[in-house]
Amino acid sequence: MSLRVARLTVVVLALAIAGAACGRYSINNIRSLKAFQDANKHYMKTDYPAAIEGYKDAIRLNPDLGFAYFFLGNSYDQMYKPTKKGDPTNDGYLVEATKQYEIAIAKLAGATNPKEVECRKRAFEYLINAYGADKLNDFSKAEPIARQLIESDQSDPSNHQLLGKLYEDLGRYEEAEAEYRKAVDLRPNEGLAYMVLAGYYHRRGENQKMMAAWHDRAKVEPNNPEAFHTIASYYWDWVFKDKRLPRADALSNVMKGLAAENEALKLNPDYFEAASYKNLLLRQQALYERDPAKRKELTDEADIWYKRAIEIQKKQNTGGDAGKKGK
Repeated sequence: MSLRVARLTVVVLALAIAGAACGRYSINNIRSLKAFQDANKHYMKTDYPAAIEGYKDAIRLNPDLGFAYFFLGNSYDQMYKPTKKGDPTNDGYLVEATKQYEIAIAKLAGATNPKEVECRKRAFEYLINAYGADKLNDFSKAEPIARQLIESDQSDPSNHQLLGKLYEDLGRYEEAEAEYRKAVDLRPNEGLAYMVLAGYYHRRGENQKMMAAWHDRAKVEPNNPEAFHTIASYYWDWVFKDKRLPRADALSNVMKGLAAENEALKLNPDYFEAASYKNLLLRQQALYERDPAKRKELTDEADIWYKRAIEIQKKQNTGGDAGKKGK
């Protein structure tokens, strides 16, 4: 999860909770909820010191307000600056964040309200992230928390992916791959787990396994042109970057990429990216062609697809087929 996405996720959660005002809190703890909502306003303005004081007030008024512990912890988390790693005050923000995340997990144990359940899951995720390689770098603490998260919800593939990333960062690749594959096994008919698995293989430079994962994703998303275009783009990237590939293997990859791009264009004839990559793949095929006449035929066809891509782009820019990408 990128920092930007992580931040957005928490802001959305704050907004949802602020508007939800859970019943068991809204009757007996109005002042606590008011302090919590005021703190959220500071949080969303990125005024974390003020948010921290607000969340502390909410907790003082209602020590059982599990939401507040999470957002208190996340406010400390947001104050941490990676560029100042090693500074005692800066690192102290993470230490305090982990304490509050742990309390939030305990306070929200057994929750059934959807917002409370989501908040507890976020507390697990951010706690694991705080102990991750980029922050406190304490795998001995992160791993058992990740396993606790898996145990708390054995149906969620992202929990296994989180543990997989921990193993990957530590260089324990067999264990990492096993966790990413467990995520696939949980949702074999959904594309996202295959995408995460493909991303892992891409980072490892295991191109054969990566392409198998992208193909598996397309099998479960047969009507998604983006799934086929992704296959084509990664075949082109593989051939373009790996100069050690034997000619026969490189040509085979190009042909597989073209076949995938043809599927994408069949599903969406006005797919700009697919038309652009078909042009690139045809030019790549021409590089391996020994017959000059065939080479010219391929480059002429590539020129047609290049012009086609420009036409599609112009239509999209003028609103004719705006947004007609991918699905």
